[in-house]
Amino acid sequence: MVIDIHNVSWNRNHKLILQNMNWTVKEGEHWCLLGLNGSGKTTLLNMINGYIWPTEGSMSVLGKTFGEYDLRELRKSIGWVSTSLQQKLYGSETALKIVLSGKFATIGLYDQTDTKDLGRAEALMKLLGCTALMERTYDTLSQGERQRVLIARALMASPKLLILDEPCTGLDVFAREQLLQMIGTVAAEENAPTIIYVTHHVEEILPCFTKTLLIKEGQVFAANHTSDVLTSALMSDFFEVPVELLRRDGRNWLSVKGALWN
Repeated sequence: MVIDIHNVSWNRNHKLILQNMNWTVKEGEHWCLLGLNGSGKTTLLNMINGYIWPTEGSMSVLGKTFGEYDLRELRKSIGWVSTSLQQKLYGSETALKIVLSGKFATIGLYDQTDTKDLGRAEALMKLLGCTALMERTYDTLSQGERQRVLIARALMASPKLLILDEPCTGLDVFAREQLLQMIGTVAAEENAPTIIYVTHHVEEILPCFTKTLLIKEGQVFAANHTSDVLTSALMSDFFEVPVELLRRDGRNWLSVKGALWN
């Protein structure tokens, strides 16, 4: 199992943020994690990355059981792309150096790299359409360009698990679609890592994400094949508002049918 969570709860200041969660992800599966703001998505991601521990229950990530393994080592096998990471990077560094730093999981490039590292970085940047960005500094890149560079950085260390935490936040519709196409390309690679794509937008769920986890108020609302989860009836229950899902080109598009307030 890539992720194996059993009866996990997390309590902060006497408030349950996660409640009795059960979720398993197998190697090679690509999952979408869907939930509204405040649903517990970020807490769950922090737990998977070993930054916080379950208050109750047990979990393992990449076959390593929490409490029996050095989680600092575990993180070296996980690529995580998030908004918080963007804010930590040095704007004066070139995109190429930022990608290379992914091998060492450092903010800034301080370690020696070799021609093999350079070749991998260039190949990843080509895969993600970043070749023309190599010598540009990070602070001159658009939001969409930055996200592509960060995904290349996350792939630099050949992670077994890649977590994309709302990567389309702040993108216009064209930059979003371009980034989604490139994520689909990464997922289709022969040795692609298991991917967890986190969002609160149904239309971002690509066909490669064949499984979907719905999280609501810190609990698993549904976890199944995407085609079974993304139905108008189930999503209306999830959002507590009548919605309709229309499927087009392998993706789903949501519209609200009822009033959002009385």
